[in-house]
Amino acid sequence: MLLDFVEMLKVIFLGIVEGITEWLPISSTGHMLLVDEFIRLDMTDSFKEMFFVVIQLGAILAVVLLFWKKMFPFQFKDKTQPVIRKDIFSLWFKVVAACIPGAVVTLLFDDYVDAHFHTPLVIAAALIFYGFAFILIENWNKKRKVRVESLNDITYQTAFFIGLFQVLAIIPGTSRSGATIIGALLIGVSRVAAAEFTFFLAVPVMFGWSLIKLIKFGFAFSAQELCVLGLGCVVAFAVSVVVIRFLMGYIKKHDFKVFGWYRIILGAIVLGYFAL
Repeated sequence: MLLDFVEMLKVIFLGIVEGITEWLPISSTGHMLLVDEFIRLDMTDSFKEMFFVVIQLGAILAVVLLFWKKMFPFQFKDKTQPVIRKDIFSLWFKVVAACIPGAVVTLLFDDYVDAHFHTPLVIAAALIFYGFAFILIENWNKKRKVRVESLNDITYQTAFFIGLFQVLAIIPGTSRSGATIIGALLIGVSRVAAAEFTFFLAVPVMFGWSLIKLIKFGFAFSAQELCVLGLGCVVAFAVSVVVIRFLMGYIKKHDFKVFGWYRIILGAIVLGYFAL
């Protein structure tokens, strides 16, 4: 048997955690590292480091499935008439602009961050700090008028600014989606547009990050390792479909403060646990 029952349950649980936390602004990497403190996969440290990133590919496919019509620039009115959506091409160029800061910082500092910042204390501090940030920004936004209502209203300058905030996500516990949403809210982007742009931004970022981790690990997988990766991605994909639909419905009527309070409570629990 390639995976025993207990290890299979661990992988399924990690896939569920990834699918939930990747799209909610509560830090998927932070949660995965915390879960690993208590539910340890019977794998090498180098494989687990790669697995916690590559499992996100399943979550990406959920975004592609749900937002295909908004993401794919070549569409067809019928079987013979292709239509090129210039607005979608333009949006992808803005996504590329937003990716530049994060790509540079990741290539320069990823190994250093992996070695020094993947600790419960750092994760807890980031959870709490950005939890307060969400609450303060949402309270401040009550007095402000939204400047960017939809994806098409996002300019290159706005996209690059959001990309600068994404750099913060290199610290575990920050949350890639959380960092970009905070940046978008600060410059007057609506919650729905901020979330959708975060989904777009996730596709090249997570593909690129996964490729880096795969190259560092190497492509010589055992049968058991392939089973772990495959099962984790499938579970993350299925859960992500449900979570993305929930989030898009939720933020049309509510703000992000509940996620801020969740981060603060979880961070306090983590600090208390490891202090004792």
